[in-house]
Amino acid sequence: MRNLINYFIYGVSLSGLLFTNIVNAYTPKAEKVTENVYAFIGPLGQRSEENQGLNNNLGFVITKEGVILIDSGASYLGAQSIENAIAEVTDMPVKWVINTGSQDHRWLGNDYFSSRGAEIIAMQKTAATQLQHAEEQMQRMEGFLNNRFKGTHAKPANRLLSDQSARISLGGEELELHYTDAHYPGDVWVWLPKQSVVFTGDLVYVDRIFSVLPWSSVVNGQKAFHELVKLNPDFIVPGHGSVSDIAKARRDCGDYYDFLVDKIGAAAQEMESMQDVMKRYDDLPAFKHLENYGSLHRTNMNRTYLEFEQL
Repeated sequence: MRNLINYFIYGVSLSGLLFTNIVNAYTPKAEKVTENVYAFIGPLGQRSEENQGLNNNLGFVITKEGVILIDSGASYLGAQSIENAIAEVTDMPVKWVINTGSQDHRWLGNDYFSSRGAEIIAMQKTAATQLQHAEEQMQRMEGFLNNRFKGTHAKPANRLLSDQSARISLGGEELELHYTDAHYPGDVWVWLPKQSVVFTGDLVYVDRIFSVLPWSSVVNGQKAFHELVKLNPDFIVPGHGSVSDIAKARRDCGDYYDFLVDKIGAAAQEMESMQDVMKRYDDLPAFKHLENYGSLHRTNMNRTYLEFEQL
């Protein structure tokens, strides 16, 4: 699932070219979910030069006409490593790239796959949010990846799907895209009804706690999660964490949406003191086992409170 290889590029200067040490570099490796459906499960930590910014989950579907890639990675070089990992499973080329969202490591590899002939597909709002955040994300990711960000260009999706949901098919495989608008405006899930697999994008996190960003909506997240449950998928490929079922997704993520909305949101609407509310719910045993709980939980409560203040 997580292929860590130790290698060293020794720091030597040759004709003015400096190579830097990189150790314990993460290389994506395909994990079979079910027939013709694979996932790349990224490490749970922060983006870094060593993990190529690929600390999220991606995946792909093999069809009779080519590969459908779900998200393209964080950089040109990261996308290249994803393509190499796909080639270990199939010699079919990447025909489509579908972006589930607008966060950097879900779409900054678009340009690489476009240059290889792939069509880049997203919902309209997804592409608009990519364009809106492109400059800041390019600067931020370059700070994480340094020289491994070279050659990367921001290329929002250019085949846009309209309406609240869309159905597309390639090579006998059908996919349904549906807005979640939770982590970023324009985020979607991708549902494969034949295989009963859903790629949730950043709607669902397992094994680690999700982060509420200034532009996130926990109201939308709770609503979308409850809709996701109705699909009754056999397999959930979350935005972060291991491939899961509904029970684990609910325990690690859905219940946390419910807590934020039903407790923090309700307290905000009752105009309780934010300080008192955060103190009351600072220690939540049900979620303390999740990675990043200590660094994100209080911020999540704060931003949820602010969201409900504005309703």
